[in-house]
Amino acid sequence: MNNSEMVDVCIVGAGVIGLAIARELAISGKDVLVLEQGPRFGEGISSRNSEVIHAGIYYPAGSLKAELCVRGKSLLYEYCVSRGIGHDRIGKLIVATSEAEEQQLQDIKRQASDNGVDDLVEVSRHRLQEMEPALNASMALFSPSTGIISAPDLMTSLLADLESCGGTLATRTFVSAVKYGTSGFTVRCDIEKELYEFRCERLVNAAGLGAQQLATSIEGLSQEFVPPLFLCKGNYFTYQGRSPFSHLIYPVPERSGAGLGVHATIDLGGQVKFGPDVEYVETEEYAVSDDRLDQGIRAIRKYFPALDQDRLVAGYAGIRPKLQGPGDPFCDFVIQAEDIHQVPGLVNLFGVESPGLTSSIAIAETVAARLYPL
Repeated sequence: MNNSEMVDVCIVGAGVIGLAIARELAISGKDVLVLEQGPRFGEGISSRNSEVIHAGIYYPAGSLKAELCVRGKSLLYEYCVSRGIGHDRIGKLIVATSEAEEQQLQDIKRQASDNGVDDLVEVSRHRLQEMEPALNASMALFSPSTGIISAPDLMTSLLADLESCGGTLATRTFVSAVKYGTSGFTVRCDIEKELYEFRCERLVNAAGLGAQQLATSIEGLSQEFVPPLFLCKGNYFTYQGRSPFSHLIYPVPERSGAGLGVHATIDLGGQVKFGPDVEYVETEEYAVSDDRLDQGIRAIRKYFPALDQDRLVAGYAGIRPKLQGPGDPFCDFVIQAEDIHQVPGLVNLFGVESPGLTSSIAIAETVAARLYPL
């Protein structure tokens, strides 16, 4: 990259969303450059999650989260099969442990149907005992289209597709300022303490936790279009030894909508982890909060009373880039293009948390269509 370079599209952020968008645009013949401030791709939000392929069950009908999750799920399974990416359509049980929660399951089933997810199956207590003997639940909903995936393998494949189409990834590159002009964008960045400027016709802000900071540096973008960011930490605890479950186990979600409850997920290697919880924090740091363990144990024992807490150890933590503050109502993905902020050629993505991984290829389609409308 040099100071006189001109590219069709610059994408800031090489997580799963940025890489999926870059791939989509490169396949269509665009000259694509991806900038990542870290030493390699996908080390932020994209590597600190449950690695679940979600079905699209919980989100309000008509929301971007619902529509892009349902479409993205199908696209992601197809992509995994075509590229040999590790995944397993393992299925998920959403469990109730009280009459009130049983009613919530009925509400969840109706919401899923509104979103076009019609494959949920009610499971009785007797059948649950056969499926998952360690589980304590009075009934459940089974989601056969929920699965798990290797996020690193997915991102490696997306990058390979990008590069095979002539696209480029530049790591250790921090974007310090962007200026919009009549001929596009001038991007100023720091690459290992060397300053560079280059131009691009279109710009995609897929910087995740840094999306708001990047947006504030774009000269020509009104700051009224930059929503506040809330850092929401999720702690994960690993369960050592053999898995007590053969499916993903989810409690009914928190009524606040901030999270899906402390659930049990199984990775492709058979390792069980419990999490994430919901902990709003002031700074971005990834130490697992040990003081959350007791609260997590109480939540887990509601549906897994035989939990051996001595086998539960600190795993890892992730940070969600929430637009929804504590106690706030549901917030959707924000995919902001010229029709909203009046800056031609710019797309900002804010608040892309779960189900962002599942939705990644569908988000890429959406962004490409907004950058290059027919």
